Amino acid sequence: MKKDKVFFFDTTLRDGEQSPGASMTLPEKILVAQQLAAMGVDIIEAGFPISSDGDFESVKIIAQQVKGPIIAGLARASEKDITACWNSVKYSKRPRIHTFLATSDLHIEKKLQKTREQVFEMAVKAVKFAKKYCDDVEFSAEDASRSDVNYLCSIVEAVIDAGATTVNIPDTVGYNLPEEFGNLIATIRKNVKNINKAIISVHCHNDLGLGVANSLAAISNGARQVECTINGIGERAGNAAIEEIVMAIKTRPLYYPVTHNIKTNEIYKTSKLVSNLTGIVVQPNKAIVGANAFAHESGIHQDGMLKDKSTYEIMSPQDVGVPESLLVLGKHSGRHAFFKRLKDLGYKLESKVLEDLFLKFKLLADKKKCIFDDDIVSLVEEGASGIKETYTIDYVNVTSGVGVIPTATIRLIKKNKSKSEVLQEASCGTGPVDAAYQTINKITGLKVDLIDYSLRAVSGGEDAQGEVNIKVKYEESFYTGKGTSTDIIESSIKAYIHAINKIVVMQTGGKK
Repeated sequence: MKKDKVFFFDTTLRDGEQSPGASMTLPEKILVAQQLAAMGVDIIEAGFPISSDGDFESVKIIAQQVKGPIIAGLARASEKDITACWNSVKYSKRPRIHTFLATSDLHIEKKLQKTREQVFEMAVKAVKFAKKYCDDVEFSAEDASRSDVNYLCSIVEAVIDAGATTVNIPDTVGYNLPEEFGNLIATIRKNVKNINKAIISVHCHNDLGLGVANSLAAISNGARQVECTINGIGERAGNAAIEEIVMAIKTRPLYYPVTHNIKTNEIYKTSKLVSNLTGIVVQPNKAIVGANAFAHESGIHQDGMLKDKSTYEIMSPQDVGVPESLLVLGKHSGRHAFFKRLKDLGYKLESKVLEDLFLKFKLLADKKKCIFDDDIVSLVEEGASGIKETYTIDYVNVTSGVGVIPTATIRLIKKNKSKSEVLQEASCGTGPVDAAYQTINKITGLKVDLIDYSLRAVSGGEDAQGEVNIKVKYEESFYTGKGTSTDIIESSIKAYIHAINKIVVMQTGGKK
């Protein structure tokens, strides 16, 4: 039997970035887009160009620099949005305009405050206008899963006649159950006369934890494009996770006799990159890419694994790019061994970057006995944000204890265009971290509020590095910061300085 192809449309840079605090800088977005291309994603939705100058610029540069995938931008069903979208994606060899309009009565009446007839006309008009710019036009019927099915089918038919090459059926609020959503796709295939002229796409949210299940049900019923994100990030409870859909297809080929272009051994590296850059930590028990996805502690499980791995593993860790070895390097290792391990982990870096990483590796090796793969990944990702370091740490002294008022004395170096300035302050706080953060606020003069703080061990062992991910609020915007060190206080301060530097960049004309 001939296999159909499923196209993977990744919206990590658009819907995924809409997660609170997950905004990425332009260099970070380019890094993610390049990795998505390396993973074999068919379509990258690079952003929502009309939403901000920063989004417009990031979509434009990704369209210019990232080769291979189709580069799409999102646009509401208006000429202004569509024109802005085209002016950003047109630099790609394979551009796509993705326009959307709500079709459920709830959205039509309450949000749009229009009639069905007006929405029908707007949808057709938008697709025709987009078609003047671009051959590849996708139309999304927002809140399709709660729309009247006959009305939905009539709009789908009309936008295909108007030139849409892909019609997207979103479960916008994650409301449908798998059987229900599968039946919706089957109904559209049966009742839309010209459906063979377009690809049916789905975009499932995870409000009931069914985003992946609904996407798979849609594939079973004829959908051939799936819109999803790395690690399932996105608004509210997130989107369907691309890694889970891909591995379900790979693991159960009899149920899903389809092909795709995803290089599954790139999944883990892509997951780590997105997690590190957004500050959204992957839960340990997350399917496919969680820290415990291929871990076995139970004695019974271990016994089975030693006899035959298939007793407790339905897929190989190597299939998704999870490194098999844990203890790999130490302080006696030389450049050759370190560079080879970086290559084995999939990194291709310039000579200067390699030398800088090697120096950081040797410093870390002096602090801990064993270097794990995750330690190496952390070193690589630590310098990947492209954020200008306005403030760097020069000196830290923190005192705390029972009966002692937590106090932090910190000296920072502020780099200006022509000179460097040394700034020092001291403050008290409710604890050592709070004291440090209060001191940094005093030095920088910024009123920054800590919203979220998380700490995890980057790798195993008593001397593991601590990775701190924080979310802060400055004025009306949220920023993330990340820091790693074998000292928890130092990693906490690094994370805060990382966020502070982002704020300074944004406040001085950087693009968000």
